[in-house]
Amino acid sequence: MNETDPLILVIEDDPQTRSLLKTNLCNKGWRVIEAEDGKSGILQIKNNNPDLVILDLGLPDLDGISVTKRLRLLSDLPILVLSARSQEQNKIMALDAGADDYLTKPFSIGELHARLQALLRRVKRAGCLEVFQAGELKVDMARRKVFLADVEVHITPIEYRLLAILIRHAGLVVTHRHLLKEVWGIEHIHDQHYLRIYMGQLRHKLEANPTRPRYLLTEVGVGYRLVDDGD
Repeated sequence: MNETDPLILVIEDDPQTRSLLKTNLCNKGWRVIEAEDGKSGILQIKNNNPDLVILDLGLPDLDGISVTKRLRLLSDLPILVLSARSQEQNKIMALDAGADDYLTKPFSIGELHARLQALLRRVKRAGCLEVFQAGELKVDMARRKVFLADVEVHITPIEYRLLAILIRHAGLVVTHRHLLKEVWGIEHIHDQHYLRIYMGQLRHKLEANPTRPRYLLTEVGVGYRLVDDGD
């Protein structure tokens, strides 16, 4: 392990969970620093400039939503939130507040590692992605053209805007609210039927079996995730 390895800040009040995360992440080649509450986590960010934050929503001093909002005032570094199964609304609130992805407890270390890698890839390719490819799906961002097995697929402007947003967050969850706001505007953030219709159309054009999608995955009650082949 050296100074060029990514530095992760774990903000988690449970000592056993922190220890488990640190041990497994260090074994994967990450550097890890820790904080047991929101205030000390914010201080760690100011002092150590980590590459990525893992944030538990259930902290003793500040709730995870408040910490996320404060972190976003300091930095645009990636934030992965950890949440209990009963906190679905909190997941959505955290993502809407600026978190990039979430994992539900209990989770596997393999899944955690994949999500962290997806977050770092998103940072590296931000602003410079010209062609996105996953399996047989290829999207030429410069020419706004979509191909499946090298055959061009005609998609509508709205379908392309949805797909482009998912590509910018490839491998990560994007909330219904974010998609609706970006594509249709803030006045339509509750019109989830728009998403169901257009995502259904995209799946019929891009998926071999739309009922068992390979690329456009549903995060039940939260949003959608575009598969990133780097995972």
